[in-house]
Amino acid sequence: METTWFCLISLMIAVYVVLDGFDLGAGIIHLGVARTDAERRAVLASIGPVWDGNEVWLLAAGGTLYFAFPGLYAAGFSGFYLPLMIVLWLLILRGCAIEFRNHMESPVWAPFWDVVFSGASALLAVFFGAALGNVVRGVPLDASGWFFEPLWTNFRLGADAGILDWYTILVGIAAYFALTQHGALWVALRTQGELRERSRRVARWSGWGALILTLLVTWATFSIQPQVPRNFAAHPWGAVFPLLAVGGLAGVIAEVRRENADLGAFLASCAYLAGMLTSVVFGVYPYVLPACTNPAYSLTIYNASAAAYGLRVGFVWWVIGIALASGYFVFLYRHTAGRIESGGHGSH
Repeated sequence: METTWFCLISLMIAVYVVLDGFDLGAGIIHLGVARTDAERRAVLASIGPVWDGNEVWLLAAGGTLYFAFPGLYAAGFSGFYLPLMIVLWLLILRGCAIEFRNHMESPVWAPFWDVVFSGASALLAVFFGAALGNVVRGVPLDASGWFFEPLWTNFRLGADAGILDWYTILVGIAAYFALTQHGALWVALRTQGELRERSRRVARWSGWGALILTLLVTWATFSIQPQVPRNFAAHPWGAVFPLLAVGGLAGVIAEVRRENADLGAFLASCAYLAGMLTSVVFGVYPYVLPACTNPAYSLTIYNASAAAYGLRVGFVWWVIGIALASGYFVFLYRHTAGRIESGGHGSH
């Protein structure tokens, strides 16, 4: 059951990144591709019916993590307290920007919330990427399972590393380009005219940035986390995950150059993100939080999990709950499909 729950939580996080990733990407490009107030309303309208629903997957993954791996939840939420508070505030600011923007007619009000929306979205992409980098790199866990990391120290790897070092920053920048591409493809899929064309151009250049950074992050990951090459060498079938990422990114680069291929390019971007995340979780298994000080202190699916009986009973309720949530999301996306006229209102 431990492996089953590890896979289920990984799946939920991947779904969150794919769905809320285009929300964040739309925010990142919001000020760049939208030149008028009508176009900015169209960008917001492209995510308006779904942005808050997409974040449910983050809450659900956090709740499932607390249930299935309480040891990881306790260590991670105490050790990562500062960045978690930063992420929480960024999520709050981003939600406020979307909801408050259209509440007042003023030459200052709407532009202010546009800047907040874009800035919070960009910082969230970087911090989410840095968080993933910390999980791969490892944290200074001690024998009791406790750790604390400052936001940064000397930006180098080692026992005294901070949340931000050269590797986690590299992963954060890669996440920024990947989500910029993802959001630009979504906006291109949902809008039309000049706004769509500018979004397609952003997707093209950010795709090349994502490609370069993916190669750099892959090289760095294989160099600093020995569990990753060990797993891929022991289980060659795991190559299907990086191949999914490579195929998805190649599909984006090819499809975005074709006219009327917005859906294909966006689906390829979904495959790229899913392939990258599944490659990471396959590589670090069975670790859920490696220790960079002593591997014996690492949290694994075995020493961080709940009791076996609880995992079995919880699985039944998880299936029921996820079936209901998935059905709602299918209904929501089917009824909000189609392109948006410029000037549409973007909250709900």
